[in-house]
Amino acid sequence: MESREAHERIYSGIAASPGIAHGKVFLASRNEVAVPRYTIVKSAIASETARLDDAIVKTRRDIQSIQEEIRSSIGEDEARIFDAHLLVLEDQALVGEALRDMESSLCNIESAVWDVGHRYIEAFDRIDDEYLRERASDIRDVMRRLLSNLTGQRIPQLDEIAEPSILVANDVTPSDSASIDREKVLGLVTEVGSKTSHAVIVARSMNIPAVVGVAEVCSQVSREAVVLIDGYDGKVIVNPSEDTLFKYGNLRDKRRSREKRLIAYSKAASLTRDGHPVQLMANIERADEAERALEMGADGIGLFRSEYLFMGLGSLPSEEEQFEAYRAAVVAMGDRPVVIRTLDLGGDKVADFAEMPVYREANPFLGYRAIRFCLDHQAIFKSQLRAILRASAFGDARLMYPMISGASELNQANALLDEAKSELRSEGQAFNEDISVGTMIEIPSAAIAADTLVEGSAFFSIGTNDLIQYLIAVDRLNDRVADLYDPTHPAVLRTLDMIVSAARKGGVGVSLCGEVAGDPVIAPLLIGLGVEALSMSPNLLPNVKYVVQNMDLSEAKEIAAMALEEPSGAIIHDRLVDLYKARMDQLQ
Repeated sequence: MESREAHERIYSGIAASPGIAHGKVFLASRNEVAVPRYTIVKSAIASETARLDDAIVKTRRDIQSIQEEIRSSIGEDEARIFDAHLLVLEDQALVGEALRDMESSLCNIESAVWDVGHRYIEAFDRIDDEYLRERASDIRDVMRRLLSNLTGQRIPQLDEIAEPSILVANDVTPSDSASIDREKVLGLVTEVGSKTSHAVIVARSMNIPAVVGVAEVCSQVSREAVVLIDGYDGKVIVNPSEDTLFKYGNLRDKRRSREKRLIAYSKAASLTRDGHPVQLMANIERADEAERALEMGADGIGLFRSEYLFMGLGSLPSEEEQFEAYRAAVVAMGDRPVVIRTLDLGGDKVADFAEMPVYREANPFLGYRAIRFCLDHQAIFKSQLRAILRASAFGDARLMYPMISGASELNQANALLDEAKSELRSEGQAFNEDISVGTMIEIPSAAIAADTLVEGSAFFSIGTNDLIQYLIAVDRLNDRVADLYDPTHPAVLRTLDMIVSAARKGGVGVSLCGEVAGDPVIAPLLIGLGVEALSMSPNLLPNVKYVVQNMDLSEAKEIAAMALEEPSGAIIHDRLVDLYKARMDQLQ
């Protein structure tokens, strides 16, 4: 802590989410669940176990509800935060230990759950690794919700903030962050946490400035204080002076001006300076997100994640329900393409219905998922294919198969598509006979044998999220190895080059829909490699489009040639960052 004037105090923390915010303090108190402790008789063990089972079911529903709320209001990547919570809840070691404690000490189940959870939290808190320490927050959050359901005590919500304020707290759990109202929470300051904490990820997605790791700030700030936070440099200024407010006001205006100019660029065509077209598309989970994609200048929908029609329902959506959702997106986009990915459940996306009950797999990403499930459940798959075909009568609907490992699966899927077409013809249902069919290239076997997939495909869409983790053996949901997940790894770039080459020789289009598609730093490299279309979250479109409009294709090809020769992914990334900064400086 340092001090400039008697009334102004400056605290330093970790710059976690960029932006500047100024307002009154809302000091959040952490009201923990009061855990009762009492002795039970042996005959009560069964009923106590049943209470725990019921509480786990309710907690699972609570977490899934929060996950869906985050998914619909912010996005899919942020919603994945709660996959870790579901894994904690289903952890048989933790649950089993609590049951054994209850049986051996004859204590009520709440106290056993609290004791075991507390031991796990303390163990993770002592770990030096920052990523693993953050997992203590996941366990703490899940335990708090589970105990709330066991005891019937209500957990206070942050949506109770009455007026626009700077939220100051010891910590903000992921569940807490789900109830944050962007209109009421101007900024976030916490005593603990890091750039990788889940609350910070949510804050960044909501464009809420955040500074974390500000030691003992809760005891140093009164509820009547006014605070300014600088999410760029990690500063928290209590009772800022007029000079400080003026300085930061100018900085905020410059940043907002840049954002407005980027939005303006997004309305123009997706062309490089030398006239090379690059389709910039949007990823969506629901039909009503198509309108937002258009506002951000999308050339179409490059990935409609249809599995979210199947999640959180407890039953399968009918063909008619699917058709209405697909048609709504197709109609909203007019003459722009809408690529609908067929059902991609499994891995980190879980649904619970009779035909696909939730069960644990040792390695779910390599397990029973996506096209594997669909080819095993042809009635479900054909119902979806029929719905997509029917929607194609209303615009440029296209379909795409996920998790294809080779030509055999592609041929089986296309055979079922032909059956669906035949059925619709016999019923007199309208559809596009020449609907464009694509294959997702996200498994190394598909990348290596891409030439064998050309015949049954009109286009390839590279799914880098899975492809990268399979290529370099990095679980992208495992924070401990997250720093090894490298889109500029030479193996990744050479694989992309191989896929594009096979697509060109086969005369099929090639797009990319993984997270790196929305990274403006990497966009020139991807375009230089020959990727024709990039599909991303709608809010990322303006920045990427600005980069595209301020580069030449020849420049992108030079970048790609350099990257394919350079053995160090770090060096490639550093060069790309330098080029990006130079472009953004032109926007000042």
